[in-house]
Amino acid sequence: MFLDEVQLVESFEKLVGSLFTKKNIDLYITGSNAYLLSGELATLLTGRYIAINVQPYSFKEFAQANNEENNTELLFRKYMNSSSFPEAVTLAKQGDELVNDYIQSIYDTVIIKDIANRYKLRNIHNLHRVISFLFDSVGSNVSSTNIAEALGKASKKNLSHNTVIKYLNYLTQAYILYAAPRYDVKGKEQLTTNEKYYMVDLGLKNITTSNKYDADLGHKLENVVYFELLRKGSRVYAGKNSDKEIDFIVQKTKNEREYYQVAYTTADEKTFEREISALRSIRDNYPKYLLTLDYDNSNINGIQKLNVIDWLLK
Repeated sequence: MFLDEVQLVESFEKLVGSLFTKKNIDLYITGSNAYLLSGELATLLTGRYIAINVQPYSFKEFAQANNEENNTELLFRKYMNSSSFPEAVTLAKQGDELVNDYIQSIYDTVIIKDIANRYKLRNIHNLHRVISFLFDSVGSNVSSTNIAEALGKASKKNLSHNTVIKYLNYLTQAYILYAAPRYDVKGKEQLTTNEKYYMVDLGLKNITTSNKYDADLGHKLENVVYFELLRKGSRVYAGKNSDKEIDFIVQKTKNEREYYQVAYTTADEKTFEREISALRSIRDNYPKYLLTLDYDNSNINGIQKLNVIDWLLK
């Protein structure tokens, strides 16, 4: 039995609880908001359900859906600059305008139905401002305080950091944004400030006025890698090691880890040294990777440098 968008039904958790007790029912419930697994339902089904987060196409799936294109590099450039929602990929074969309309409808549905209506927001304009800021700050360390300050300076309209915190929670619960908490390697603790946020679909940037095609490719690449790591079923953190920033720390089973640095290219010597030195500064023997769009796959004193397209297609 499939119950779709079940959170829209009042007291749905009572129905789910009663159906779950029946031996002849294999039950699936779907929803587009984290609210589905909060509150009473989580209490009723504690330890008795498996949550499956459905995400847009990986690059491997995107390539399979566009198997008429043989140029992998061209296809990857398209992947970073357009939507990977399955329906959007299908519509793209008919025209980009159809894709933009589809993405706009998803955005409007989530913002209006899943957020504004549910939480009875009176000032949707401020929510849009926060979203635009975060869309332009993919892969950057941000906090509710610096978001509020930046938006206040931009429009001279104050926005409290408490309001920003609420908006961040709403956006992550609606699966528009995913947060990567910061982890201090040296102190061995999770930090509570300056998280990084990543967009569930890079095509959403195309409906904002500030986006430019083929721009900000370094941060877009980081966004792609973040979701690929999530798909592998691990916990993903943004790392800090003294004064060095580690793009991703992946927490594996049995408390094992992997470390990742992501750069569009390290052809420039200063860029290469910055990225590699962050990995060298880590004093354990867990695997360390440098992912770029450079053509060489090499081992640099135990650090694996890999072409990101090859890594994604493996």
